[in-house]
Amino acid sequence: MERVALLKGITFGERVAEDEIGALGQYFVETDQWERIFEGKIDVIRGDKGSGKSAIYSLLDSKTNQLFDRRVLLTTAENPRGDTVFADLVSEPPTSENEFVFLWKLYYVSLVAAKLKEFGIANDKARHLFAALEEAGIMEPSFSLRRTFLKVRRYVLPKTIEGTVSVDPNTMLSTATGKITLAEPTDEAERRGAVSVGQLAELANAALDKAGYQIWVLFDRLDVAFVEDGGLEKNALRALFRAYRDFSGLDYLKFKIFLRSDILTRIMEGGFREASHITRTADLEWNESNLLNLIVRRALNNQVLVKEYVTDREAILKSTDEQRAFFYRMFPAQVEQGEKKRETFDWIVSRCADGRGKTAPREVIHLLNSLREKEVERIERGGLIPADEALFDRSIFKSALAAVSDARLIGTVYAEYDDLKPYIAQLERQKTEQTIESLRSIWEGSSSDVEQLVQRLVDIGFFQKKTSREEDTYWVPFLYRGALHMSQGLAED
Repeated sequence: MERVALLKGITFGERVAEDEIGALGQYFVETDQWERIFEGKIDVIRGDKGSGKSAIYSLLDSKTNQLFDRRVLLTTAENPRGDTVFADLVSEPPTSENEFVFLWKLYYVSLVAAKLKEFGIANDKARHLFAALEEAGIMEPSFSLRRTFLKVRRYVLPKTIEGTVSVDPNTMLSTATGKITLAEPTDEAERRGAVSVGQLAELANAALDKAGYQIWVLFDRLDVAFVEDGGLEKNALRALFRAYRDFSGLDYLKFKIFLRSDILTRIMEGGFREASHITRTADLEWNESNLLNLIVRRALNNQVLVKEYVTDREAILKSTDEQRAFFYRMFPAQVEQGEKKRETFDWIVSRCADGRGKTAPREVIHLLNSLREKEVERIERGGLIPADEALFDRSIFKSALAAVSDARLIGTVYAEYDDLKPYIAQLERQKTEQTIESLRSIWEGSSSDVEQLVQRLVDIGFFQKKTSREEDTYWVPFLYRGALHMSQGLAED
């Protein structure tokens, strides 16, 4: 096939898992870690942005039939795309962590009840649960995720939404006037029909036990829900983990929480007692072998490429050596030629790494698709076809990386750390290696302010700290250099 036609006919997939749900199963690597998640042995899946959390979430959601065969019912607590269900909490949040715990627990129980009803599980325990939620005005004939959360929110937080206040004499907490409570009700309150949200969870658990099912409730996109308010994010997620802890003894109700590693670290700052209960975890990290497998699997998902290059697809996937050989049929041996220069695969991994040395699949996929676009443009302008079977000429790699750099800086760093944007922007056209003194000169700040800023930039992976006998320096990784048009070298103080 003509080279341009071949290039136009291939893709390495979407950077964001939500945009390629239908294709994920075709090239997702079912590792031991995935098997443990699928078997229900993991409750908290954490990783850096772009590391594949949403891919696992989407893949779990797509395997509802297989899970059903194992007597597992799946439900989601958040819209996989579009507006977050929790958006209104930013403008009208709970005023205490206890209110947040109540909110999460009642929402969780409501989602479980809706799933029980959907699957026709209506034993005596389930009917008791339905009746309590219907009386509270939370459970309706037709289910809507957003409306269910709205009903729960109005029930737990009437004082912020309707201007009324009621104080529980046992806990001295401002609460709803309804019969469902966070704390266990007194004997007198119980005689009047009061029930705790914990008792409702026990009803749901007993109903599932009788029916022979588990329910997994998936929580994802928590970084999107509270991104505008760090304090709210901390309260919300601490409360979510308290709810997770309190319900952990219920065998048939399971939380599945997908969370960025940096956010989990942030909410633990200053001490977090519930941390000792977060043990069923999986950390999503990518080594070179996994990244090579990812590139090859995505390439082999293109039938036009397989037809031109491959005789035995399965043989390639079973051997790392075969994967590397296949990679170098498509790519040049080196981007920058020379005995001491990196091979192309190592170049890709290192150029897409942040200051912590972590390379996320999202940036690798973006680079591959950017290479395809740049190569089509180069050939259509009259450039020579690369030698042998190579799809890409080495001359396009740096310009392709610049597109990745722009997207990462603007779409991730600036979007999430708006307060750091002015300082990072001042590094444009500066040297790639800085000292505290040179940064003080650029930012015109006091020594303590500069050191605090630098530490934050190290923490988010914008700077890599290099320690020497003379003085520490701070190196900007290649991932951000293109967007800032920085030049190689050490800055003068």
